[in-house]
Amino acid sequence: MILNKIKNSVLEPKITLVGAGPGDPDLISLKGVKALNTADVVLYDALVNGALLNHAPENAIKIFVGKKSDDESFSQDAVNKLMIDYALNYGHVVRLKSGDPFVFARGFEEVDFAESYSIQTEIVPGISSATGVPGLQKIPMIYGDLSESFWVLTGTNAKGELSPDLYGAAKSNATVVVMMGIEKIAEIAAIFQQEGKHRLPVAVIENGSTANENIIVGIVDTIGELIEDHHISSPALLVFGDVVSLHPSFSRIRDFYHILSEE
Repeated sequence: MILNKIKNSVLEPKITLVGAGPGDPDLISLKGVKALNTADVVLYDALVNGALLNHAPENAIKIFVGKKSDDESFSQDAVNKLMIDYALNYGHVVRLKSGDPFVFARGFEEVDFAESYSIQTEIVPGISSATGVPGLQKIPMIYGDLSESFWVLTGTNAKGELSPDLYGAAKSNATVVVMMGIEKIAEIAAIFQQEGKHRLPVAVIENGSTANENIIVGIVDTIGELIEDHHISSPALLVFGDVVSLHPSFSRIRDFYHILSEE
C-alpha cells in the first residue's frame, strides 16, 4: 500500500509509540503530549480518548485504526503498513495506543516492523489500566501480608482460549489482574474455585478512569452473578486477591460472612 499524495517537503520519517493511559485524557504523560504536538499523522486506537487528538496540530492527519473483529482493514498487518506509508510520505507518525504500548498492545511488533524499514522509532510509556485503574479505586497491587507480588494476565490467548498462566496464578498468593477476561468469567472463577479460593475477594472495574467508570466487588463464588446482575461489559478488568478487601465496598461482604460463621 503506497499513499498517492506525498508532501512537498517531507521530514525525516519517524514513528513514536505513545501510551495514552487507561481512558482519562489527563493521565497521558507530558512526553506523550509533546510527541502529539509534533505529529504529522496520528494513528489512534478504539479505546483512546478523542480529547487527546486536540494535542496534535490542526493540520495533522488523524486516522482511527481501532481493530474490529469483522473488519480486516484493521488487522495488525494493515496497521503496520499504514505506519510505514505515512512515515515515509508525511514524516512523524504518532501511534497512539490505549494504556501502555508494551502491555497487551503489540507495541513490540509495531516497533520491530518499523525498524525493519530503518525508520527511527521512540517509545513513550503510558499508564497501564492493569495497575492504574485498580489504583484509582485505592486497590493496591502489593500491601503488607495480603500480597507481595502481582500477575497481569490476558483472559484469553490469540486463539480465544483461556490463558494457561491462569492456573499458575490461581495457585499463588499474588494479586491477579485479568485483562480481556470478562466474557470468560465463569471459567476463570472455576480455576480459582479448584484451588479452594471460593471466598477470595474480586473486583470488576468497567470503563476505568472515565466518567462511565463502574466497579463491583464480590468473591469468587458470586462474581459471575454480580457481573450479570449489574450488566457489566467490556472494557473491564478483573482483580483477584486479598488486596480487594481493602476497598470500602468489601466491608459489608466481610461482615456478612462473619455473621454466617457465627451462626
